Amino acid sequence: MAEDELSTTFAALADPTRRAILAHLAKTGEATVNELAAPFEISLQAISKHLKVLEKAGLITRGRDAQFRPCRLEAAPLEVAAKWIENHRLLWQGRYQRLEETLRKLQGEQEKS
Repeated sequence: MAEDELSTTFAALADPTRRAILAHLAKTGEATVNELAAPFEISLQAISKHLKVLEKAGLITRGRDAQFRPCRLEAAPLEVAAKWIENHRLLWQGRYQRLEETLRKLQGEQEKS
């Protein structure tokens, strides 16, 4: 079964280390593997595995600059995820508003009794 892009994005975002890497790239624009690994007490191999997950999800790209392979943030998958979340937020907000209206009506009827 092939994974859809949204599921892959959310799976990549599920890990706090990967979210921290994305936050770092959002601030710096681009960084090397060593620069991304610096704040973490994990091996370069572990960081590399996290980067592969982010790259598979389309959240980062890795360029080539001589011997360096700088990583860059790609916003498109985040925009798709944010739109999905916003659509569902609006749906649930509407449901909660209707529930609140129903509860107010019931309270009003109960007070009249």
